[in-house]
Amino acid sequence: MISAALKTPIDRLGATPARPQAQAHPPKATPVSAQARPAMAEPQYPVRTYNVDPGTVLARIVPPVLGLMLLLGLWYLVSVSTGSSIPTPLETWRQAVDIFSDPFYRNGPNDQGVGWNVLMSLQRVAMGFGLAAAVGIPLGFMIGRFTFLSRMFNPLISLLRPVSPLAWLPIGLLVFKGANPAAIWTIFICSIWPMVINTAVGVQRVPQDYMNVARVLNLSEWKIVTRILFPAVLPYMLTGVRLAVGTAWLVIVAAEMLTGGVGIGFWVWDEWNNLNVTNIIVAIFVIGIVGLLLEMALIKLATAFTFEEVKS
Repeated sequence: MISAALKTPIDRLGATPARPQAQAHPPKATPVSAQARPAMAEPQYPVRTYNVDPGTVLARIVPPVLGLMLLLGLWYLVSVSTGSSIPTPLETWRQAVDIFSDPFYRNGPNDQGVGWNVLMSLQRVAMGFGLAAAVGIPLGFMIGRFTFLSRMFNPLISLLRPVSPLAWLPIGLLVFKGANPAAIWTIFICSIWPMVINTAVGVQRVPQDYMNVARVLNLSEWKIVTRILFPAVLPYMLTGVRLAVGTAWLVIVAAEMLTGGVGIGFWVWDEWNNLNVTNIIVAIFVIGIVGLLLEMALIKLATAFTFEEVKS
């Protein structure tokens, strides 16, 4: 009885439990074929597509081409009607190719290539325009910010701004005793007015709510200028810069005709003295192309800083 009670259920059935046998080596994993493996999904990158509208492209290309063809046609008619005293477009093109084949030659102080003349004119424009910006932009901020200064300077600006640029050239020659500083002075005095006026107008058009917030926060004058006025006035200021650069490039050509030396204006006058009309026409196109490049560069600058498209 006792022995029967102590037997396990397996012993009761008369079966002996099987002992687990130790395996010397674990079973090897069955290799999975390449076809059975799940294919990994390759990363999908967005494909950028550009939809070019042929109508839009033609609308941008055809009008300038037609305008250029109209200019060349009128030019040819004028050349034929004047008995070839005005060179034809083809003759001018051949002369331009010959001039720009070596634009940086030097045969003396008054006989240099067109490249040196353009660079010298740009250097004078940069110096005069830089001085005008350094004086005109801060002055415009002060005139627009303070009513007393506005009332004091407005009559002076209204009096001096309409004066012809070349009227300032003799004053520069008298004061500075040199042609180069006199030309820079002329550019300075003619370039300063657009920057002063546009900057002052921009300051005066800043919303009054901005200034009220500055008073509530008790901001210093420096923070008012840098944090409130400058971002709001920047579009007006860049417009003044564009106008000033255009004026400076116009003035330097006329000033160099009178002062002499190296420059694109002097080059035009020297070619006229040599009765070389073809070179004069080439110089006219050079002046126009350089002015166009300056205008395009300033438009890009204005667009980058004002977060809006600036149209010429």
